[in-house]
Amino acid sequence: MKKIIKKILRLVQFPFILPDYLRFRRSMRNDRFEMRLPDVYPCVKDKTIQTGFDRHYVYHTSWAARVLAEMKPERHVDISSSLFFAGIVSAFVPVDFYDYRPADIALSGLTSKAGDLMSLPFDDASVVSLSCMHVVEHIGLGRYGDPIDPDGDIKAAEELSRILAKDGSLLFVVPLGKEALIEYNAHRIYSYERVLELFPTLTLKEFTLIPEHSGDMIRDADPSLAQHEHYACGCFHFVKK
Repeated sequence: MKKIIKKILRLVQFPFILPDYLRFRRSMRNDRFEMRLPDVYPCVKDKTIQTGFDRHYVYHTSWAARVLAEMKPERHVDISSSLFFAGIVSAFVPVDFYDYRPADIALSGLTSKAGDLMSLPFDDASVVSLSCMHVVEHIGLGRYGDPIDPDGDIKAAEELSRILAKDGSLLFVVPLGKEALIEYNAHRIYSYERVLELFPTLTLKEFTLIPEHSGDMIRDADPSLAQHEHYACGCFHFVKK
């Protein structure tokens, strides 16, 4: 049934590319490829002047990769961040990726394991290099079938702090704006101060801001810049002293 619906949706969009389709068809001079009408797959939103991208996910993963390249840890543990990040970073540092829903992935330098952020399978103060990015803002909202818990983000932060080793680094990323609010049930948006409150036992080494609408990421940013944002991205490098 799903396949039939997809076929119908494709045919509905077909008139938008029909002139190009006919021009292409008339220009075909050999039989290198089959081209059948039932196989049409219209893509009608890609004729853009610039390449669009998700600012949060391209920039925050780029920030974290740069930090790890500077740190050169022997091994890195990631808790449920972007799998793209874990896969790319595993090219230069071994990565253990933990998620409530582990990924069925086979890639050198990368292991994927089951792990619940509310009860991570690590001893106290045992992880030297750790990341949890664009994850905690969702905990407790029920979006992914997790239990409803208004303090879920606090408990998750406590668990991250628990497993972080002395002198270890935590790369932590959440949506950031001028005020702390919840856009239920998508995510929380934090203020700069609310993020610091999550980690009272850790020391902030670096704050990087990814503005919502334009511009590069701002490393070692002035926290006051967040006062001009609604849904920016805050990247925090914490260490445990």
